[in-house]
Amino acid sequence: TSQWPPTCRRYVYTTLSHKSNGGQLDKLAHLCCKTSTLYSDRTYDYSVVYPGPNLNMIVGANGTGKSSIVCAICLGLAGKTAILGRGDKVNNVSDGRTKTLCNHSRYKTGGNLVINREIHVENNQSLWMLNGRHCNQKTVEEEVKALRIQVSNLCQFLPQEKVGEFAKMSKIELLEATEKSVGPPEMYEYHCELKNFRNRERELENIVKEKASFLEKAKLRNERNKHDVNRYYEKKRHLDVIELLEKKKPWVEYETTRKDLEEVKKERDEAKRQLSSLKQAQTPMLRKIQQIENQLKPTEAQIKAKTAAIKEASLKCKQKQDQLDRKHKEIEDIKQTLRLKQMEEEDHQKRISNTRRTIEDLKAELAKVSDQPDVTPQINTVNMELRRIQETRAKLEGEKSDLRRERDNIFAESKRLEKKLNDMNNMMNAKEEKLRGRHRDTHAALQWLRKNRDLFGGNVHEPMMLVINVKDHRFAKYVENHISFHDLRAFVFQKKDDMERFMTEVRDKLNLKVNSISAPEESCSKRAPSRNIESIRRFGFFTYLREMFDAPDEVMSYLCQQYKVHDVPVGNEQTKAMIRTVIEEPYIKVLYTTDERYTLKRSFYSNKISTSNSAVHPSQYLTITVDAEEKRQLEQQMKSKLRDIDERMEALQKEIVALDRRDNELLAQKKKLSEQKGKKRQLEQKISTKQDSLRQMEQNAIDLQKIEEDTKMKITAVNSQKVTIVAAFMAQMKLRAKLTMEKVYLALETVGLTAEKTKLENDCKEGASELRTTDQKCTRLEQRKVQLHEQCKGLLKRAKTICRMQSDESLPEDLRNAFSKLPDTLDEIDAMLNEERSRAECFTGLSENVVEEYNRREQEIKHLEKELEDKTNALNAYRQNISEAKERWLNPLKQLVEQINSKFSDFFRTMQCAGEVDLHSENEEEYDKYGIRIRVKFHSSTQLHELTPYHQSGGERSVSTMLYLMALQELNRCPFRVVDEINQGMDPVNERRVFDIVVRTACKETTSQYFFITPKLLQNLQYADEMTILCVHNGPYMLPPNQWDEKAFIRRCLQRKARA
Repeated sequence: TSQWPPTCRRYVYTTLSHKSNGGQLDKLAHLCCKTSTLYSDRTYDYSVVYPGPNLNMIVGANGTGKSSIVCAICLGLAGKTAILGRGDKVNNVSDGRTKTLCNHSRYKTGGNLVINREIHVENNQSLWMLNGRHCNQKTVEEEVKALRIQVSNLCQFLPQEKVGEFAKMSKIELLEATEKSVGPPEMYEYHCELKNFRNRERELENIVKEKASFLEKAKLRNERNKHDVNRYYEKKRHLDVIELLEKKKPWVEYETTRKDLEEVKKERDEAKRQLSSLKQAQTPMLRKIQQIENQLKPTEAQIKAKTAAIKEASLKCKQKQDQLDRKHKEIEDIKQTLRLKQMEEEDHQKRISNTRRTIEDLKAELAKVSDQPDVTPQINTVNMELRRIQETRAKLEGEKSDLRRERDNIFAESKRLEKKLNDMNNMMNAKEEKLRGRHRDTHAALQWLRKNRDLFGGNVHEPMMLVINVKDHRFAKYVENHISFHDLRAFVFQKKDDMERFMTEVRDKLNLKVNSISAPEESCSKRAPSRNIESIRRFGFFTYLREMFDAPDEVMSYLCQQYKVHDVPVGNEQTKAMIRTVIEEPYIKVLYTTDERYTLKRSFYSNKISTSNSAVHPSQYLTITVDAEEKRQLEQQMKSKLRDIDERMEALQKEIVALDRRDNELLAQKKKLSEQKGKKRQLEQKISTKQDSLRQMEQNAIDLQKIEEDTKMKITAVNSQKVTIVAAFMAQMKLRAKLTMEKVYLALETVGLTAEKTKLENDCKEGASELRTTDQKCTRLEQRKVQLHEQCKGLLKRAKTICRMQSDESLPEDLRNAFSKLPDTLDEIDAMLNEERSRAECFTGLSENVVEEYNRREQEIKHLEKELEDKTNALNAYRQNISEAKERWLNPLKQLVEQINSKFSDFFRTMQCAGEVDLHSENEEEYDKYGIRIRVKFHSSTQLHELTPYHQSGGERSVSTMLYLMALQELNRCPFRVVDEINQGMDPVNERRVFDIVVRTACKETTSQYFFITPKLLQNLQYADEMTILCVHNGPYMLPPNQWDEKAFIRRCLQRKARA
């Protein structure tokens, strides 16, 4: 190739023209591409393409640059690189060259429309020129839009990488794309307008509902409040009556109290007169009673003195009696002591007799034991065997302690291993949670598989993202970027029959969208790479992708066959720095650097290499690593160690039990021999002890005769003391009798005087009681008079205060008249007050706010009724607008869909298949839910099925897509259409049929220009004169386009045929 300028730039020139087409397509200018020129593209250094006005078949082998023409058209018409599906930047759709030029010429009245685009690679920016004048990208986009060119519409511009996405379009997206592509210019605008109208209609409906609901609630609330208002006024009438009664009540209380005061004054004066008369009649009897009281006082004093002397003599008698009782008790104690000594001596003699008999028995037994042999040798033998058992037991206990410590260590280790296993299980659960969050159907199928594994004959592996274990989490991004997500969530089967059974159960019966893969029959997991890693380590490569992860054999076999993971090297920053050298290496088709992936394609003709690179995105699913083999080994290791320790512990325990049993037997034997050996010595010791005890008891004998003589002497001395105490007791008894007689004489004298006093007191008792009663009555009446006087003052003041009167003011006339209509007694007033208060209390929860709120809400209701009427009118107007807009949009749309359906159905009938297109909507009023539904049937035994990415095969989707695009061809209002390599998945029969339909449809005069790009064509196809076939060749020996002479080429070809 030639040398590139130092300014790393890429140029795209686009020239657009249009020609008159006899008023076709509603007088819309029918644009067609006249020429296309490319400079410095992915494949071309320089190339000129001359397409025809109708069907253009661009044919060339893979890698010759067919898709470069599509790229140039897209970029030149202000399209995004994402439309091409080859990257997100312009440098991702090139091979690293610094300049690319593309020139499109189109007929146009008044001169061609030329668009120039200059792209700076280093900052991914573009400079635009329109007809030689600088402009911005928006101006170019407006010009392109005015020509009805939509490179982002898959119905008009279908690049190679976007063919599969057409079938993935939803019904709603397909309808919008069809409207933009073949509908009138206003159809899509009407659709958007309808959706906006519908949203506004929903808002108005909600507002009207809210207003109506609020109005209804306000009316109901006010209706309830109206009753409360009436009750409020009725309560107010009762409260007014209560107020008058409360004003009159203190006046009635005052008048009643004043009358009571006058009556009390009269009663007090009468009581004073009675009190004076009674006092004069009581005076003589009171003087006589006083004389008798004076005589009684000395006599009572003498009686008190005699009573004190009697009490003192009685106390001394009691003391002497207590002394006599104590002497009696002392004699009893002396006698009791004597009896105890006698009993003690009797017991002492019994013990001496028993001890003598015991000594005789022990001597007889000792005589028998002296004749038995010596057992000392036997005891020594048993002791030696016991020592041997103890040593053996100590050894076993040591071994048992060692095993116990070892088991404790194993338990600690098992805890650590168990924690590690739990961590592994948690990581697996985290992986499953990510899978469920991204694709619930796959997670549901996984749960079904775990419950039904017994249905399958071969190995069935869970989704790859769960069974792939990356050895280092830093490498997860390479594996995840290399394997598509559709395969990462796919189930892998060893047998095809198992896969078919699984898909029948999960996809057809459970209606789950899942992916499944059948592993190759011959394992590819150990396939060797094309080059040893050591031979390319100089470029920074350190391993192949396969070495970065572990997976089951079937999964690894599939990845080696499908993704060549055994032949994809991974490098570092050194690899990126040497990338221009690396891409020249043979056998390398895909490689990874630290942050980028490079894909290399070598041209079949020129042997030149084109590269595309993309960023390596961070891993989302495979960063969590769980080594399943390590997990299994950990579980087995933990179980085997514990089992071994338990077996050894059990064996040791059995030995220890046997030793304990033998030890117990020897101890029992030793005890028996020891008892036999020590029995003679024990008998001799017992005899000696008993003899010592007998001598001690004989020496400690008691002298009973001496003790009896001492007892008699003590009793005689106590009796002498008793005689003295009895003499003193008798003297005090005589004194107490004398004092008692004197007290009796004085008491008789006092009784006579007391009887006389009592007679006098009884005579004046009635007069004294009447006098006391009268005096108390006078005092009470005086207090009552003062109380009533003060009460009258307070009541008068309170009555005037309640009536808001001055202290010197008389009762107003209006109050007198109002009071005259009310009861005049307190009881009647209280009864009426209680009645009126009870009635007023029945009206609870009422206040002046109720009336104010009622009046305010009446005004709100009137305002709400006016607002509701306005909003209802607006809603009706909106519905009328929606109805008119719906007619403007829906009727033409139905006609358009019917036309598409007619063409689509005809095309399918010519292929002995069935297909139809209809306008689908679950609710006619939901305009954002309208969509175009494509249903196809390729086999007579099946029903029509909706076109989806899952139900039909790749070839069936390609046929359906192509026929739908051809159904749009005659209705198309766009200048041209592009379809890139859509026939790759078709079988030969369908490809031939589709090709015939494309030729018939795209070669009509009424259709727009059509670009059909394909790497191959079948033999013996039917061609039309209106077709233009552009053969794309590439290689180091190709002539430049400006030196290509078609006529000379044809002439030489004819000459060769003539010579042949």
